[in-house]
Amino acid sequence: MNRSSSWCALFAVGAVSASSAALADNPLGVYVGAGVGGSNVGSGYDYGYYGGYRDDDVAWKAIVGIRPIPFVGAEAEWIDFGSGHGDNGYYGYGDYYANSTSHPKAAALYGVGYLPMPFPFLDVYGKAGVARLQTDLTTYQYTSGGYCPPPYSSCSAPVAYRIDQWNTKFTWGAGVGTHWQDFGFRAEYERIQSQYGNPSAFTVNATWQF
Repeated sequence: MNRSSSWCALFAVGAVSASSAALADNPLGVYVGAGVGGSNVGSGYDYGYYGGYRDDDVAWKAIVGIRPIPFVGAEAEWIDFGSGHGDNGYYGYGDYYANSTSHPKAAALYGVGYLPMPFPFLDVYGKAGVARLQTDLTTYQYTSGGYCPPPYSSCSAPVAYRIDQWNTKFTWGAGVGTHWQDFGFRAEYERIQSQYGNPSAFTVNATWQF
């Protein structure tokens, strides 16, 4: 065995030993974390009227998880996707629906599966579960009895329509990460399936196993 191979072997043994020691102190592999990144939010179907928009914003989240065995874990998280603004552009029956805003937030519970990797410090994983999604969506109806496009100069005063409700939705995600001793860093994508715009986020996260 050459010198570089010897160093690789020693590094791998050291990483496994550190992981084993941590597991002895924390048999469930409990960890906490937080993340921040970019989100994509919008509206796919406003109040029964076709149209939609997408907008980018800043997302943040808090994480609590367990990893009792190397290949399986579970996570609970709270994620705020930020607030998006746009114009669904739907016109019909003399009305124009526009100037929409969306601010989705969710509490989610995931099952997490990790791919077997030749390097103990690298994680590649996918996750799926359910989210309790809070939909906070507002759009405005402009009415003129005729064609009423932007800038709405021929329209009547707008009337606001709001959705503010909770629904249980399917959610999924995937990511890659690395860890050193009790600390981990990872990047992941996640998405919640919803008729109100499928909010999604790409975040960078830091975790601490205690």
